[in-house]
Amino acid sequence: MNVVMSHWAETGVSHCKTVMLFSVILQEWLEAADSRAELFRYLKEQVPQIFCLKKESSPQEEEELMQSRLFLPLECFLFGEDPQEGLEKLKQGSTSSQLCGRVFKEGETVYSCRDCAIDPTCVLCMDCFQDSVHKGHRYKMHASSGGGFCDCGDIEAWKIGPCCSKHDPGSYSCTLKNMSPCGLEPEIYGRAERLFRILLHYVTDFLVWEENLETKDNAYYCVLYNDEHHSYDHVIYTLQRSVNCDQAEAQTHTALIDKEVFCWLYLLLLQYCHYFNCHISLQPLRVEILHAAVMAHQTFVLRLGPWFQKVISYSVGFRQAFCQVALETNADGDQPCLISRLMLNDGRMYKGARKIVHELVFCSMLMETEFKKLFAIEFTKYYKQLQKDFIIDDHERSISITALSVQIFTVPTLARQLIEEGNVIKVIVGTVMELLREHLDNNNRFFFLGYNSDKFSRIQIIFHDLRYILISKPSVWTEELRREFLEGFKVFLGLLKCMQGMEEVKRQFGQHIAVEPEWEAGFSLQIQLRHILAMFQDWCSSDDEILLLAFEECHKVLMQCNNQSFHREATNYYMLKHILHVCPYKVSQEPVSIHLPISRLLAGLYVLLCRTGARFDHTLLAEHPLRCVVLAAQVSAEMWRRNGLSLVSQVYYYQDVKCRDEMYDKDILMLQIAASKMDPNHFLMLVLLRFELFDYFKGSMNKDQWNRLTEEMLYLLIVIIGERYVPGISHVTKEDVTMREVIHLLCIEPMAHSSLVKGLPENESHETGLETVITKVATFKKPGVSGHGLYGVKKERLVDFNPFFYHYSRSQHSKAEESQKKRRTHEGHDKALCPPVPPAFCPAFSSIVRLLSCDIIIHILRHTLQRAAEDRATHWTEAMIQRVFFSFMKPIYHNSQSYKLFCFCGFCDINVCFVLPGIGSEHGKSVFLLLSKIKAVPSLEAQKDMVKWVLQGIVLRSVTDLLLFQSVQDKEKAERKRKAEAAKLHRQKIMAQMSTMQKNFIESNKMLYDNMPETGTQGGEPVVTTERELCVAIGPHRGSSPAEREVLTCILCQEEQEVAAQAPAMVLTACVQRSTVLTQWTGTSYPLFMPPELAVGTHTGSCGHVMHATCWQKYFEAVQNMTRNRLHAELIIDLENGEYLCPLCKSLCNTVVPLIPFERLIENAEIIGQHLTLPRWIQIISARIKGLNNLNSLRLVVFRRKFSDSIVEMLVVCATTVHRVGLQTAPNEQCPRVPLMAWNTCAFTIQAIGTVVFANVKLLLAFIYKLFFLLNGVRVVCFCQVGLVLSIPALYQEEAVDLQPSAVSSAYNHLHILHLVTMAQMLQVLLSSTGTNHNTIHPGSLTEGPLFDRWFCGLLIRLIPDVSGISVAERVKRGIEPFLRCAALFFNCLTGVQPPEELFSTAGQMEALCSYLALPSNVFQLFQEHREAVTPLWCGSPAVTKALKGKNPTVRYPRRRNRLIDLPEDYSALLNQASHFQCPNSTDDDRKHPTLCLFCGAMLCSQSSCCLSQLDGEDVGACTAHAATCGAGVGMFLRIRECEIVLMASRTRGSTYPAPYLDDYGETDPHLGRGNPLHICPERYRKLNQLWQQHCILEEIARSLEVVNVMFAFEWQML
Repeated sequence: MNVVMSHWAETGVSHCKTVMLFSVILQEWLEAADSRAELFRYLKEQVPQIFCLKKESSPQEEEELMQSRLFLPLECFLFGEDPQEGLEKLKQGSTSSQLCGRVFKEGETVYSCRDCAIDPTCVLCMDCFQDSVHKGHRYKMHASSGGGFCDCGDIEAWKIGPCCSKHDPGSYSCTLKNMSPCGLEPEIYGRAERLFRILLHYVTDFLVWEENLETKDNAYYCVLYNDEHHSYDHVIYTLQRSVNCDQAEAQTHTALIDKEVFCWLYLLLLQYCHYFNCHISLQPLRVEILHAAVMAHQTFVLRLGPWFQKVISYSVGFRQAFCQVALETNADGDQPCLISRLMLNDGRMYKGARKIVHELVFCSMLMETEFKKLFAIEFTKYYKQLQKDFIIDDHERSISITALSVQIFTVPTLARQLIEEGNVIKVIVGTVMELLREHLDNNNRFFFLGYNSDKFSRIQIIFHDLRYILISKPSVWTEELRREFLEGFKVFLGLLKCMQGMEEVKRQFGQHIAVEPEWEAGFSLQIQLRHILAMFQDWCSSDDEILLLAFEECHKVLMQCNNQSFHREATNYYMLKHILHVCPYKVSQEPVSIHLPISRLLAGLYVLLCRTGARFDHTLLAEHPLRCVVLAAQVSAEMWRRNGLSLVSQVYYYQDVKCRDEMYDKDILMLQIAASKMDPNHFLMLVLLRFELFDYFKGSMNKDQWNRLTEEMLYLLIVIIGERYVPGISHVTKEDVTMREVIHLLCIEPMAHSSLVKGLPENESHETGLETVITKVATFKKPGVSGHGLYGVKKERLVDFNPFFYHYSRSQHSKAEESQKKRRTHEGHDKALCPPVPPAFCPAFSSIVRLLSCDIIIHILRHTLQRAAEDRATHWTEAMIQRVFFSFMKPIYHNSQSYKLFCFCGFCDINVCFVLPGIGSEHGKSVFLLLSKIKAVPSLEAQKDMVKWVLQGIVLRSVTDLLLFQSVQDKEKAERKRKAEAAKLHRQKIMAQMSTMQKNFIESNKMLYDNMPETGTQGGEPVVTTERELCVAIGPHRGSSPAEREVLTCILCQEEQEVAAQAPAMVLTACVQRSTVLTQWTGTSYPLFMPPELAVGTHTGSCGHVMHATCWQKYFEAVQNMTRNRLHAELIIDLENGEYLCPLCKSLCNTVVPLIPFERLIENAEIIGQHLTLPRWIQIISARIKGLNNLNSLRLVVFRRKFSDSIVEMLVVCATTVHRVGLQTAPNEQCPRVPLMAWNTCAFTIQAIGTVVFANVKLLLAFIYKLFFLLNGVRVVCFCQVGLVLSIPALYQEEAVDLQPSAVSSAYNHLHILHLVTMAQMLQVLLSSTGTNHNTIHPGSLTEGPLFDRWFCGLLIRLIPDVSGISVAERVKRGIEPFLRCAALFFNCLTGVQPPEELFSTAGQMEALCSYLALPSNVFQLFQEHREAVTPLWCGSPAVTKALKGKNPTVRYPRRRNRLIDLPEDYSALLNQASHFQCPNSTDDDRKHPTLCLFCGAMLCSQSSCCLSQLDGEDVGACTAHAATCGAGVGMFLRIRECEIVLMASRTRGSTYPAPYLDDYGETDPHLGRGNPLHICPERYRKLNQLWQQHCILEEIARSLEVVNVMFAFEWQML
């Protein structure tokens, strides 16, 4: 063999010759007595040579060597021939698996069908989901945490549609009929078993390395492992300090450690490795020393994993052979099987090794039903040890072997088999008990003082496995299943017994508690057990025998609990001749616990078992739930304030939706059980005793806290008697319960779907049942461009509203009551909130209504009313009386609807008066008199409608009572009439006084009124203008500017000032930023001049708010001083770049623009126009340009104009800011490029506004107003129509004389410039138009001006009269229309001439534009009029010649309007696109963050070190680098897997923004938290587009950062 290998290594041979050379080796392996030893010997020789890290080899070379010298021999041994030929034969007789089995990576999107999945853990990969029937169902999508696999093809996971089209067995069922069970020939199967056994032992030995390898080499590696306890920076610092490496090398090592959880540092001699080990371990980090050969073999083991998966995928037989070998036990039986060895050592392996083992389990044992059962038995056998290893492990569960439990325990048949054969319930609960045993106190109850939160959170994960086991209840019970389930249930009761009464609290007296007790652990345990308790009850309800035995066992354990009340001597208590024999206990003085899981479980089981009529001491059963309710009441009454916030938090969660169904609701249920079985007087006496109100209702002195306790006690009685929406208490379904919950949530306020879901309890499948009932009780209002859709309760469902709904918190009760009172007032009704009609009790609970016929309840109600009638403020509260009235109102209201009398279920006959049964008419009369007296109490004015309802509903027995009632009513009517008359006289008196005062004021100030101008004619007719003003913006016929003075108010000092040339400056807030909104070409461009493609421009925007320049300077200085003292202010504004927030609207600004008045036009300018024709004007301008001495004179126009120093200073501030931001350079006032950049921003801003405005004509007025203010300030600065118009004054400057162009000259300058630029624009449109046939012109003639002139002018002449050229003419008109719109905007703001009304309509704009700009209606006439002037200028232009020859790239006109890229309608399409995204700079399969640029559609890899790049010498992420080129530093990205928009404005500033995708309920879903199907909202995406086109991204980021108060900045540059 050595001879053959040396020959193979020295000579290059083909694949066939290589196979022949290996035949000798394979024959030796097959004939050897110990094949394992021979193969190990071969690997021992070859592996270190290939994976020797002494020499550096390329990954490609290493891969080729591994394939040819390791995998090829193994495959030859497996097939017994050339692997390619063997594989072809194998494919002919095998089929693909019905199961998908795709292993999910962290962050990968998975789908679950809410209609068809057996449980929420059943998921599909994206490819299977797209090809399945579930795509049209109600599905959810979320990001996988890693470690699971696709359930496509698993018939136990889906109700219908278990397979997608690719894995449907029907397509290959015919082939399966002719196959053997394993699909392999016996000889190949035998070799596969033999090879897999050898290699699995090899893999196991090196992954669980525990011995030394005999080798002559003395090279070792110092290996550093990730322990998840140290930060990224800490590991880098440790490496730099310990091994003296630089930061870049340390970062490389740390990144590898973070990815693979280990990294070899150096190949050294053993003594040096110990040296580094000692230094690094001192930090402390986990470091091990491994021999170089061991490292080589472990590296090869990692490569063997994917090879195993590839081979197993070839055939079902290979997979079965692998499973057989992995699960076979040792012959001696003293060692576990190979897969068990790997599982037991999972905690010792590093991340890469764990992933290999887990993926092997997924693709092999979990894909075969029989082997899956065997693996589940092995997993359950070592479950306790695996969980113990996980508890001490420091890695997440997703990379732990314990995460495989979800793949095993959620299979219904497998779960029941594990219960029957392995009693997995007992195993899981026993594991939890053993891990929590250290937290037991002397009374064998949990006490979590000083617990380890990390360890405890890992222990809680074990409860997930118990939930998985119970998620599908059995339909058929066997004796074995009953026995084992009850055995597991008893162990579970042992866990609950340790929780019963744990963490007792005692009221603190005197001083505040010093140390807040631990309470989070107990409630975390309760939250984990919430669904498990419901599942156990569900399992018990499915079998009568199990239910009875479980109830008896639960009651037995409850009686065994060591509770004080069961072992104290009872005492007699007396009230109204009734005696209660009960143990004394006060919640406010003795210990009490809020944790009573056994009592609550017993209550749930009792409702299921109530038909059996079991007899128990219900006083003892109700004792602890009643204590718990009283504790909550006393905390609400602020009697436990000295116990701190921990107790307040416990009571909050006790009644919160997360815990209430197994805590508060079960306590109420147990009290209802006790009320139905106990004597009603005894039950009420017990309630009074525990509320500590027994003496109070016997006539003791009053205390403030007793009023609050009385409120809570009355509220509890209302709840016990009235809350019947529990299956088993009354004849209601779960749907009825959910419907009632939704109604009461919507009675608070209209709510979004997500808010409703949060307010409803979830079942074990995370379903609330909302979708099945929402359409019955609510109407949906769709959202607009912001906000979310809202549900409002239907009007006909408002009759079900109960203001004392027992799931309302105190704040919710107040909001709901106020909301419903407002609604009733708006509808014209009184404010009395009538009680709803309750369902009837079930027979077992019908006796609860006896509470309303007992002596104690009458005594309580009369005592409360009597104290209110006395009108002593300290003896009663309005809330107490409201609860009493509510108790009265409900039976009276029901009487009118033929319901039986009294509170909630009707106990008396309808013909009986409003008197309780057994109570005489005297008592009834006394109650009536009390109510009549209370009605006159002033402090109960808010309850008068309720009193009125009660009084009007009482049925009186005698005429005397009737007369008494009528007399009272007559007195009230007379009193109301008297008060109304008095109020009327008072109003008349006041009006007379006001009239007299008004007359006296006019008489004393008569002079002022005489001098007031008349506003119209005496006949009331308005003044009509006889002649319409001329709407022309430029030229000698220019219309007039606004005549009134321009007076503005400073938003800071509120003082008014006129805008004048010599007045102090008034400035506008403004923001200058670079922009690519108008770009027609993606690339870099110098923004000094604007080329036709507009790659990068400088935009100046303003919010339109005006200030004095001095006020602004003071404000800006104050902002700078204040911002330096704020922690996060630098995130909002950049002080170094002069940023600030507008004082009024908080818009982001970085400069100011001064306001300057309009220039007035001199009359009779037409005479000059006869001499100043266009040719003459061109000659004059050319001469002036030639005589221009210095370009710097362009700047001097600013200073030589007669403006105040304040205005000049602000002009300089504005222009230098534009120069600094646009060119990204340091500020320099003397730079000659300052005026050029000023022209640039003016022109670019006009074009940007024009693009947005004319896309929506309705926005035109608002934008003209803003642009007027903006350009009103900058028009006098040398801000190319814009450049020509604003630079003309510079040609009039002389060194010694201050000359300015006259108003007439300016008018003609503007007119001729517009004509020239318009003709140039038309020429551009013609040259860039594809409709003009340039090929008809001979190329040689283009160099001759006259030929071109004849062609061009002839074309124009033909276009005017000839109909055949109308298409070209229309194309030219469409091309120049955007230019004319921008020109109209510019001259409107320059001259102030009001535009015609036609410009604000969609039709006839071209004619209106020409009229407004003093252009002929047929713009082609310009060439006829000025042919002689423009022909010499343009006919011989080289640029025109090149354009005609096609040598210069041209921009088509009209330029396309940029918009955000088109997004798919269904968000799943984006997720599918992201799932196939491959990072261009990385080959690993780690989670990536695919991010889509909405400007250009590029897919980027964000927040990843693989895509970092350098930008100005700084490391930045892919999005930041892309935004620098695509958006001039501004970016808008969609993070696909997070479903959120990221706005970026610089390297250090950004914010998140809701994605434009909404679910069916009109809500966004950031991070796919809810997982509902998402579809694009066109309105919201249009708003995003406007946000970009209107340059509001920077402002949006600033507003977002101001709202979100953060202490530490997010590193946006790394995005």
